[in-house]
Amino acid sequence: MSTVQSLSKSPLSGNHWNELASKVLREEDISRSDAVHILESSDEELLDLLAATFRVRRHFFGTTVQLFFLMNAKSGLCPEDCSYCSQSKISEAEIPRYNFLSEPQLLEGARMAAERNSKTYCIVISARGPSERELEAVCRIVPKIKAQFNLNICACLGLLTPQQAQRLAAAGVDKVNHNLNTSRRHYANICSTHTYDERVGTLEACRDAGLALCSGGIIGMGETHEDLVDMAMDLRSMHVESIPVNFLNSIDGTPLQGTSQLNPRDCLRALCMMRFVNPSSELRIAGGREIHLRSMQALGFYAANSIFIGDYLTTKGQLPEEDYSMIRDLGFTLSTGLESGEPPTIAGLTPLEK
Repeated sequence: MSTVQSLSKSPLSGNHWNELASKVLREEDISRSDAVHILESSDEELLDLLAATFRVRRHFFGTTVQLFFLMNAKSGLCPEDCSYCSQSKISEAEIPRYNFLSEPQLLEGARMAAERNSKTYCIVISARGPSERELEAVCRIVPKIKAQFNLNICACLGLLTPQQAQRLAAAGVDKVNHNLNTSRRHYANICSTHTYDERVGTLEACRDAGLALCSGGIIGMGETHEDLVDMAMDLRSMHVESIPVNFLNSIDGTPLQGTSQLNPRDCLRALCMMRFVNPSSELRIAGGREIHLRSMQALGFYAANSIFIGDYLTTKGQLPEEDYSMIRDLGFTLSTGLESGEPPTIAGLTPLEK
């Protein structure tokens, strides 16, 4: 993604962005060129763009924020060569490496998710796809988590067959995460051990099994503005319910170490573009928000309506108390809706005020 501000175009007026928001609220899709213009817009018009984006976000999600909690249920040991990932076979990053967690450990993670006001517990493994033992373990633990903690379950298990997707659905998994990560054109530049089409195939298998879809991407891997828009449009064509937007944390020991040169304004423009292209999808500010959005994190909520609470897979996140404070300072509230497609009920932040 280019991080150089475009100086060749005059700033568009706030009316232009408001007209684009009105178009979206009339249930009309924005064009590819509109989406590219958002990414190429100037710093001078950023606040006008955010205000227009917030009209769309507020229409679908009010001023609520949904919290997600990640559990890295199997770390490292992955046979794939994704160049951004600290867990891949080509990574030399110093990370924890362990096999699939025990049932008590997964239940403890669910307890932490509930304690931190998350309504979705994300069980993630590092793998090309789940082994039979791993798939069976997930299917066995999901009903217990739901019974004890009343959490949604999102499973991120790598590539899935239609039969595996059906088993997850039968076990009570609510959604599956499988990120596109970038555009079809750019995909071979970041991974050679599987294809973009294989990722799409996993999402299609999950949709056919009745599972909700969670899929997004990573910004800052050398892609162009057009690549970001292509990915956003592909997500729209698949009607993805939940879209995590990550900002590359170029971890030492990975092929992409030291390459990420994002600035907070570019990150905000990317979030705005994703909201305009996918107006009714849950949009999550995901990994890398702390290091790339920095002091402008709160502005991301004018486009997005969810975050991960706590740590990521192999990197530290912001303290939960800091996230609660950020949400509270905005005047926003936590959503207690269990699915992005449901009208959210609102929970005030009184329990978090200490």
